[in-house]
Amino acid sequence: MDVRIEPGWKEVLKPEFEKAYFAGISSFLHEELNRGKVIYPPAKLIFNAFEQTPFDRLKVLLLGQDPYHQPGQAHGLSFSVPYGVTQPPSLRTVFSEMQDDTGIMPPAHGCLEKWAGQGVMLLNAVLTVEAGKPASHGNIGWMQFTDAVISAVSARKEHVVFLLWGNFARSKRALIDSSRHCILEAAHPSPLARGAFYGSKPFSQTNRYLHANGIPPVDWSL
Repeated sequence: MDVRIEPGWKEVLKPEFEKAYFAGISSFLHEELNRGKVIYPPAKLIFNAFEQTPFDRLKVLLLGQDPYHQPGQAHGLSFSVPYGVTQPPSLRTVFSEMQDDTGIMPPAHGCLEKWAGQGVMLLNAVLTVEAGKPASHGNIGWMQFTDAVISAVSARKEHVVFLLWGNFARSKRALIDSSRHCILEAAHPSPLARGAFYGSKPFSQTNRYLHANGIPPVDWSL
């Protein structure tokens, strides 16, 4: 796999790129593509979360599980979809909570690049998926890689807000040093959670923590 990634991240993650499991991920993806499988996101966007949020600018990490698996949705940022693509149900829930929490009106689109550009890393634990098959790449090695990402952020940075939504994301809490960072847990915004995400106020809580530590808050408006 030709890993084109922001230089700061490339330096931090260099040991991972040299490990056998990462070569295994690359081999698996090449083999699947050669067999005619459709994989999301497109290859050039697999590391989009790293490109959009350089390591030295990261101040919030929002962890998702794996990319959207329908055509045109996945572009390498958790929960986000490109401009012109219908907002998925989970994202509509996120925007509804954002309005209740901050008063910011939900946007007409679902692209979260503005958040990413302000230091909100939109990281999926699994970076690829086969078209139409959710969680299909859950066991090819990506989670070893993204666990290393979370651990590196925890060890090398201070005062990062980790947003862990749903049981899967919350299972990564052990990778984070809670004495150095803020961990905000909530139910997943999926409709399957029956509204349990509502009232979690992650947006205002994030900005209060950042402000208290002398870090510019996030402008959540899109």
